[in-house]
Amino acid sequence: MRGIFAAGILHAFGNKGFDPFDLYIGVSAGACHLASHLAGQNSRNFDITLRYSLSRQFINPWRFLKGGHLMDLDWMWEQTIKNYRLDLKQIKEKLQTQKKDYLIVATSMETGGPLYLHPDINTLEHYLKVSSSLPILYRKEMDVKGEKATDGGISDSIPVREALRRGATDITVIRSRSAGYVKKESPIVLAVFSWYFRKYPRLIEAFRQRADRYNAAVAFINNPPSGVCIAQLAPPAALEIGRTTKNEATLRKAYKAGIDYGNRFIEHSVPFGHNK
Repeated sequence: MRGIFAAGILHAFGNKGFDPFDLYIGVSAGACHLASHLAGQNSRNFDITLRYSLSRQFINPWRFLKGGHLMDLDWMWEQTIKNYRLDLKQIKEKLQTQKKDYLIVATSMETGGPLYLHPDINTLEHYLKVSSSLPILYRKEMDVKGEKATDGGISDSIPVREALRRGATDITVIRSRSAGYVKKESPIVLAVFSWYFRKYPRLIEAFRQRADRYNAAVAFINNPPSGVCIAQLAPPAALEIGRTTKNEATLRKAYKAGIDYGNRFIEHSVPFGHNK
């Protein structure tokens, strides 16, 4: 649910035709929001949040306590593909004709390392599901080309250095946490995760290092190398959006804040994506 702020920003970008970017890298909900942006479906993710994400069919603590999913991605993907599907052809056409690149981040359960996936029209929806499959909260194991994979946020939740590695020097980062947020790992959560995924020791190690990598990425954003410009759009701490927030008024407020931030960002940007 924290991604609702990013959905608002991309809604503003889409409505204003603001898209100077060459490379898109999305993680989990962020990857889904980018897909809707590339498809030109500016309000899709917000509509899905209100129509499906607030449903007990999607988030259900009682089902989780009985051994099922807390977040039922199977139901969510079935509903959205049936009733509000991405315009896959539009995404393909935009990426090809405008020579843009789009990556979806997942995590290998076998190596613990990030997988930077290049989706096509046949794999896009599956890759989005893999990237969004929060471990334990969604209990199924997924795979990419025969390799077990899970939530991209474990290995690279803010892939700003990967963008630089791929040649980007003018980078825009859309956050789901406030700019001052410092990630801390819970010993209890780590213990539960380590027991649950005891067959995947490298995934456990990646999870153990998750907070350090996250905080290192934030430090990189705040102090980029010479010649690299990084613009950061982060929600104000006062929004207080949680992973499973279901209060519609709170979500609407965060979405509107994202739209306002996006519009201000556009107003203070100069052509070709060189951001002031």
